[in-house]
Amino acid sequence: MNAPLRRVAISVLVLFTLLIVNVNYIQVVRSDELRKNPSNTRQLVEEYDRERGSIVVAGNEVALSKKTDDRLTYLRQYPGAELYAPVTGYYSLTYGKTGIEEAENDLLSGTDPRLVFRRIADLFTGRDPAGGNVELTLDPAVQKAAMDGLKGVTGAVVALDPKTGAILGLASTPSFDPNQLSSHDPKAIRAYREQLSDDQTTNQAINQRYSPGSVFKVVVSAAALATGKYTPQTPIPAPDKLTLPGTNTTLENFNGESCNGGADQPLIDALTISCNTAFAQLGIDLGEQKIRDMATAFGIDEQGFEMPLEVAPSKLGDIENDAQLGVTSIGQQDVQLTPMQAAMIAAAVANKGRLMKPYLVSQVQAPDLTVIDKTDPEEMSQAVSPEVAGQLTEMMTSVVNNGTGKRARIDGVQVAGKTGTAENAGQDHSWFIGFAPADDPKIAVAVFVRNGGKTGGDISAPVAKSVIQAYLNGQGG
Repeated sequence: MNAPLRRVAISVLVLFTLLIVNVNYIQVVRSDELRKNPSNTRQLVEEYDRERGSIVVAGNEVALSKKTDDRLTYLRQYPGAELYAPVTGYYSLTYGKTGIEEAENDLLSGTDPRLVFRRIADLFTGRDPAGGNVELTLDPAVQKAAMDGLKGVTGAVVALDPKTGAILGLASTPSFDPNQLSSHDPKAIRAYREQLSDDQTTNQAINQRYSPGSVFKVVVSAAALATGKYTPQTPIPAPDKLTLPGTNTTLENFNGESCNGGADQPLIDALTISCNTAFAQLGIDLGEQKIRDMATAFGIDEQGFEMPLEVAPSKLGDIENDAQLGVTSIGQQDVQLTPMQAAMIAAAVANKGRLMKPYLVSQVQAPDLTVIDKTDPEEMSQAVSPEVAGQLTEMMTSVVNNGTGKRARIDGVQVAGKTGTAENAGQDHSWFIGFAPADDPKIAVAVFVRNGGKTGGDISAPVAKSVIQAYLNGQGG
C-alpha cells in the first residue's frame, strides 16, 4: 500500500474510532443526563404516557396523575395547590421537576430499580406501566396552620417530631400554584412562571439561611451548661453596655434596656429576657472552641444533608477575635441558619439531647400499594446530655412563662421556647423556636419571618402557638 492510501486508511480508521467512542459516550456516559433533559421530547412523551405515582399525605393524594384525551396521556394535578407546593414542587412540561417530584422521580415515574419486577410483570401481562407512590410524614393540620400563620409574609415554618425526626410541617411563603406549571399548554406555563418571584420558587425553610439572632443563645447556654461549671442559677455578668474586647465598639441590649440594673443575673434569667450583653460576655468567657463544638453537635457544620430534599448547610462562620466571638454569641456576625436547622436545635433539646435526622418520606409503595421501603429514624448526634437538655428545657420554659416568648403560651400546655430578633440591613428578621408539651415533647417548631419588622416574640411566637395547638389537638392533647 502506497503512502497516500495508507494515510487515507488511517484517517478513516481514526474517524470510525472517534465515531464509536462518541456513540458509546452518548449511549452510556451521557444516557441518564440526556434521558432526564427536559428538552428530550421523546422522553417526555414516554413519561406522560405512563401513569405517574401519587404523593400522599395522611391518606390523601396531594399530587396525582389524571388521564386525558390529549397527545400527552396523563396530566399532573395538585389538589392541595399552594398548601403543599413547597414540598411537592412541580412536574412541568416546560420547566422540569422540583421538590419531591424531582427527588423521588425514579419511584414516581416507575423507573426505580425497586420496581423492576413490576415492570417485567407488566411486559408479560400487558398491564399499563405505572409509577409508585410516595407517602410523606406531613400532618395536614400542622401544614395548614403553618401556611395560614405565614400568610402575607415571606417566611418559613418547620415542625418536627423530636423523638423520630419525622417532618410534621414544612411551610414556605409566598407559595405558588403547581397546577399552573403542570398543564399541557407551554405558553400558559411560561406566562405563569414569568409572574413568579424567586421567593415563591425558593423553599425558605431549607434552601435559605439567615442570621438567627437570639435563638442562638440556646446553643451558647448549652455550651455553658455542658462544662459543668454553670447551672441555670449561676450568676453571670449582665452589664448595661459591653465594650467588645480590643475595640471601641459598645454592645447594648435590645432598645438600650438594662437587664438587671447592670448587676450579675442568673443564667436562666438572662435567657428569659434575652440579655445581649450577658450572652456576648458568656460566649467570650467560654471561648470559641466550646461554642464551635456545641454548634457542630447541634448540626451547624456547613455540611447540609438530604431528606430527600437537599437542605442548605448552616454555618457559624469565621471568628477572628473575641469581639467577633461576642457578637457571634448573640446570633449575629456570620452565624447563618436555615429554619430547618433552627427546628433541629429545639428538637434535640426536646429529645433529651438526641438530635434525630429529619425525614420527609415515611414510606414508598409499588403501584399495587405494596410497601417496598420505609424510613427508619436515624440519630445524627447526642448534642447534649439528658441532664443539660433538662436544664435547657427549664430555661426555655421560663422564656415562655415569664419572658419574651409569652405569646406562645397555650392554656393547659407547658411550652418551652426561645425568641429571636436578628438585625438586618432592612427590617429585622423574627424567629421563634420551641417545643411542647415541655414535660413530654411531641412537636418541635421553628418559625421564621423575613424582615418581620417586629420582635420574634411579637410576630413568630403566635404562629408557633397555632402550629403546636393544631398538632396537639389532632393528637387528643
